[in-house]
Amino acid sequence: MRIVHLYKAYPPVFGGIEQHLRDLCEGLAARGHQVTALTVAPGRRTRITDRGGVRLITAAGLATLASTPLSLMQLWWARRLSADVVHLQMPYPPGDLAARLVAGAPALVVSYQSDVVRQRRLLAWYRPLLEQTLQRARGIMVSNPRLLDSSPWLAPHRQRCAIVPLGVDVSRFAPGTRVHHAPRIGFVGRLRYYKGLPTLIDACAQLPETVECLIAGDGPGRAALERQAHARGVASRLRFVGDVAESELPAFYRSLDLFVLPSHLRAEAFGIVLAEALASGVPCISTELGTGTSWVNQHGTTGLVVPPGDATALADAIRRLLADPGLRQQMATAARARALEQFDRRVMLDRVEQAYHRAVGGA
Repeated sequence: MRIVHLYKAYPPVFGGIEQHLRDLCEGLAARGHQVTALTVAPGRRTRITDRGGVRLITAAGLATLASTPLSLMQLWWARRLSADVVHLQMPYPPGDLAARLVAGAPALVVSYQSDVVRQRRLLAWYRPLLEQTLQRARGIMVSNPRLLDSSPWLAPHRQRCAIVPLGVDVSRFAPGTRVHHAPRIGFVGRLRYYKGLPTLIDACAQLPETVECLIAGDGPGRAALERQAHARGVASRLRFVGDVAESELPAFYRSLDLFVLPSHLRAEAFGIVLAEALASGVPCISTELGTGTSWVNQHGTTGLVVPPGDATALADAIRRLLADPGLRQQMATAARARALEQFDRRVMLDRVEQAYHRAVGGA
């Protein structure tokens, strides 16, 4: 099957959807599909490479608007491609346009990753295009049932939606033996506005001084977060370690007693880092956003779920789990089992292929 994937970026750009897209493309290519990924990067030149069996076309970008790269070359290249299936990661407004240009009357399949939360002006312009794309799609994949139940944009199209959780390499993210002695909690992700990291810093100020907190990742919010850590008096035990290489990420998770994802806005619709932590046998603390974060991490089973933006509740949850090694071990076992059942990349690829065949068969 000839498959064209559309999104704004691809690794080495760091981000959950970017990494998911690479894993999806390479996994499909390994299964014998002809896979092209059409994305965007700053610069005047379009680059065409072969990576992991995937034809990667990185179109030259013009500018960025509301975190969305704009590229006329992406549209130009879309017109030159043909496919049996076009797979669009949403929301990405230029991708809605590019999907219409691919030749060969392809079936359109979309992965609806999150609602547009903060960019209200963009949404006012994007709304008609978003609704048209969802109406045109022969298949809509949603990463979790919580997002499907709570998104007003998906409600009219519920019968064409399929739950396809994002998958990780569960064999790579495997439990291991911790080698440090001090209690340690950690976070992985881009340091962006919706991640709730100010709440985590405030919570750390309420924890015993023996508790270490490692924040892995980088982003536009780092400087302000570092200033907050100094102001709250926790800079010596709350360390910003920057981006962690993919090869070192499994060891990072295994070094933790707890993984914390304190996101406070619905822009966090799944939390693939939660799936990675669960696969690593690490209990998680996440927040109740009405999205997938409290579906991936199940309260009382694989970890705890607390209200968003509540530093005291977060600190209480951290203290509770750090004080109970037996409960942590019970949750660690359940975490690994849940990852094997729901978040194995091979299961994800099976479900995606099924969605493609349904979409093409309905042509």
